[in-house]
Amino acid sequence: MQKFVLSVLVENHAGVLSRVSGLFSRRGYNIDSLTVCETSDKAISRMTIVVMGDDRILDQIEKQLSKLVEVISIERCDADTCQRETALIKVKADGSKRETIVSTCEIFRAHIVDVGAESVIVEASGSETKIDSLIRLLEPFGILEYAKTGLIAMRRGEQVLK
Repeated sequence: MQKFVLSVLVENHAGVLSRVSGLFSRRGYNIDSLTVCETSDKAISRMTIVVMGDDRILDQIEKQLSKLVEVISIERCDADTCQRETALIKVKADGSKRETIVSTCEIFRAHIVDVGAESVIVEASGSETKIDSLIRLLEPFGILEYAKTGLIAMRRGEQVLK
């Protein structure tokens, strides 16, 4: 099983997300990550969908997606795409630990975005591997909670997804 990332342009109106996610669940495919956002054209949204499977499963998913009226285009994201994830990580941080936490964040180009009496919230952006590595390094301090955006992807160069 390998990870596949699809960038799907869809019409931006109510019910489209439900139709796309329903397509996956009806066929027994799990969505590992799903990120949706309006594009520069307010009538179109971009869905970045991460699924695990093989080429046969991905072909089936693409064929089923293409049958949906609201789907404008589907693109497999490969080595030619820039892929990123963002995370907010709340870490226990009393006075003695803060300096080490700040130093760790600097290595990952992460930022402290909120400071409380007993915790800090770290914002990090990068590859899934980078985010997971930062979380592992912050675990000894005590991670109270974290949230990840899910993967987003965009083709490199001047080509535009149509």
